[in-house]
Order: sequence, then C-alpha cells, then structure tokens
Amino acid sequence: MMSHVVIVGGGTAGWMTATYLKAAFGERIQVTLVESKQVSTIGVGEATFSTVRHFFRFLGLAEHEWMPECHASYKLAIRFEDWRARGHYFYHPFERPRTVNGFSLADWWQHLRPGDRFDRDASVLAALCDARSSPKYLDGTLFDMAGEDSTQFPYAYHFDATLLARFLCGYGTRRGVRHVVDDVLDVRLDERGHIRDVLTKEHGELAGDLFVDCTGFRGMLLNKALGVPFLSYQDSLPNDSAVALRVPVDVARRGMRPCTTATARAAGWIWTIPLLDRLGTGYVYASDYCSPEEAERTLREFVGPEADDVTANHIRMRIGRSARSWAGNCVAIGLSSGFVEPLESTGIFFIQNGIEQLVRHFPDGRDDERLRRAYNRQVGHVMDGVREFLVLHYYAAARDDNQYWRDAKTRPMPDALAERIEQWHTTLPDADSVYPYFHGFEPYSYTAMLLGLGGIRTRPLPVLARLDGTEAVKEFHRIRQQADSLIDRLPSQYAYLAQLRGGA
Repeated sequence: MMSHVVIVGGGTAGWMTATYLKAAFGERIQVTLVESKQVSTIGVGEATFSTVRHFFRFLGLAEHEWMPECHASYKLAIRFEDWRARGHYFYHPFERPRTVNGFSLADWWQHLRPGDRFDRDASVLAALCDARSSPKYLDGTLFDMAGEDSTQFPYAYHFDATLLARFLCGYGTRRGVRHVVDDVLDVRLDERGHIRDVLTKEHGELAGDLFVDCTGFRGMLLNKALGVPFLSYQDSLPNDSAVALRVPVDVARRGMRPCTTATARAAGWIWTIPLLDRLGTGYVYASDYCSPEEAERTLREFVGPEADDVTANHIRMRIGRSARSWAGNCVAIGLSSGFVEPLESTGIFFIQNGIEQLVRHFPDGRDDERLRRAYNRQVGHVMDGVREFLVLHYYAAARDDNQYWRDAKTRPMPDALAERIEQWHTTLPDADSVYPYFHGFEPYSYTAMLLGLGGIRTRPLPVLARLDGTEAVKEFHRIRQQADSLIDRLPSQYAYLAQLRGGA
C-alpha cells in the first residue's frame, strides 16, 4: 500500500479527504495537507445529499459535535420557485412515493388527481417544509413517517463550508494529519510522468506516493502539471457564473425552512440556504445572457435591505469534468475533478463519492492501471448522470417567458436522454430508465421534477382505470393526517437547532 498521501489544497474537499483517509487507514498511511493562505476558498453556504450522513458517521461525529460549530441546519427537500410559472412552487423531497396495490402513489396521483400538487398530496416532507418544522423532536428523536420504507433517510444538511473546513482541520490534525501552510511554487514530475513532489516556498520539497489535487477550478496538479484535458458541459448547461452573498439575518424572528430554495430568474436561478446565523444566497447565471453587474443587482433586489452592506463574491465556474480524475499517481477530488451548477446540491456529493471510491480503489504500491480505469469510469459516470438530470430540469420547466428559458428547450441533450423523455410521456421514470449511469438520484427524484416542473406532458397509466383506487385514496388521506399530526408535535427547526447549540 502506498504509505504517504499528499493533499494539495484545503477547503471542504481537502479536509474531507484528509480526515476520511485517516479514519479509513489510521497509522497505516501518512497524510500531509498543504494549503496556501493566499488562496481563498469559495466558502459559500453548502447544501448536501442525505448520503452525507455516512461521512460524519464514518468519522464518528455526532450532530451535536459538529453542527453548532458549522452553523448547520437540516434539509428535507429542495423548494423550486417560479420554474413553472411566477408564484408557483413545489418540492423535491427526500421521500419516495409509497406503493399501493403494486403501483406508486405517483401513478395513482396522475389517475385520481386528489389535489393540484403532487408533492403536497404524496409527501409528508413538503408540509413539514412549509411549516418550517424540525425533523427531530427536542429529545433528539427522529420523526417517523409511519408506513414509509425505513431505508429512506429523510434529511441532509446545510452548513457553512468555511467553518466545516476549519472544524475538520482541527479534527484531522488531532488525529495525525500533517498540516502545512505554504505556497506551492511548482509540481515536479519523475521520468514516468508521475508527480515526484511539490515544491513549496518555505518548506521545500513535499514528496509522496499518492497526490490528491484539491486545488479547485485551477486543477494545478491534474490539469496543469499532468495535462489531463477538461471536458466541458457548457453546450447543455450554460450557467457558468455566480455571485454570492453571506447575509446576516435574525433567524429567531424570521424562522428557517428546512430546505434549500432554488428560485428561477431571467438568466438562471437564486439559491437560498438557511444557516443558524445567516442566509447563504447566490445567483447562478449564464454570462451569455447576463452581466456580472446585472446579476449582482438582481440578487440584491431579491434579498432586500439586509444585503445592503454585504460584500458580493463573484465566481466564475468551470462546468464539466476532467477526462480522467485519476492519472498516474494523482487523484483529483472536488472542483478539480468536476463540477456542475449546484442546482441539486451535488458539490459535496461529488467530493464524498470521489473519496469513498479512492478508498475502495486504493493502490497497493503496484502501478495498477485497472484500479485507475475502474475509478475513472465510476466517477465519470456519476458526473455525466448528474449532468443529464440537470439538463432535464431546464428542458422540463414550463417557464418560457424570455430567450434564456426558451433556449433551454433546444440545447443539445446528452445521449439517449431524449429517448427516455419520450418514454416518460407514457410511463413515469423507473430504475431501467434512469440508471444508464448511477448518480445518486432515484426514479422518485425524476418523477418529482417531471410532475413539479410541468413542461413535459405525462399521462396516467391506462390500467389504473380498471383497478379499484379505494386504498390509494385512503393513503393520500393518511399522508395528510400524518403531516398535520407531525406539524402539531414537532418543534420548529430554529427551536431545535438553538437547543442543540445551547447543549453543545
């Protein structure tokens, strides 16, 4: 096994990698992380998948240990506003539709139409988001969606990415990660074309067996030093810029929805991420349709007077992925590996997936090309699959009130997506039609988007007209009763998190 891993770059990607590797291998490997004071991380508010809980569990971290330190909050869903029409909203929740008589409630909903919103009719979590409820009681017990598949975990997190990196830095260094604060001047290769060492300004050469590139969009090791090409997704996902604000707010007064909000705008969309002390917000937009000045003005108008004295952070995003995330003895994790706009909170998921796959494919000292090929195939498929899912968001959105939204219906599609969309006119997404790639999104996610966005016409299954829908009607009623009962009994998200902070 390679015994010395050198991670270049800190931030969320670097410190998640360092701490996970130490937790996985302990004293069997040495981990060095080098980061520069001169290079700032993007460090906006971050939203995550529910799978991120596996990362914290692997490190042995309970919520009360890390959440208050990172001003974290819960996320039960993503709330999409104005994607279908102005004033309309719907949720993509962490909740699979229940099954009645062998058919999903999504199918029964199309046939019976018990209401005008699939998410509210077939989901408990949508109502909890509207009510700003916590997923946990004040004693720390997770609520129970009676009758729901117990394997479905109902929440993820929001957190301040800068604070999480700082927290993991302390956690990692206490467990043996060597932390070097220095500028990397050069990346030097050996006769095989592998990285021999990185030359730093004050600490000289940092040699290692395996190097991890966490240098963000710069791709200092993988793209620049090793020359691995970058594959752009811009033809189908044109949003290439963002402007972000860290807005202090009185969270106790205004409350906190337990969801990320994505609000459609003229050239993209605005994220809103509620943290315990502030809002993380930003406008993701396509520079071909909007200037940075116009984007910042749009964002400030959206936030209101609370943003008046807040400094804006303008970000140019590199949308796509490296042709190979592992080349020679260098593995790229995070933005240097690949990135798509954060519409479905995939940034941390990409990091976590890259780290977990690195442990799974960790080399044993031999030049094992098969391990690299398997790693690159999996990581590439995950990113390509997320690309497809995001393209569907824009194509399926009913909004078409300007050129940006009209163009979204005519941009090039990834291979075979058009064929699957044609199938979904007649039958809602299933595993066979959404898993040409594995990418973390289940069929219910596609269904939630198709029925929420409203731009693709879907038809109920004809067979349901021949079946007795009595039990489905009862299940829709049961969901509403469960949601009302939980809203009555659960504390608000702010109340629970304030207690968690007080007890930490």
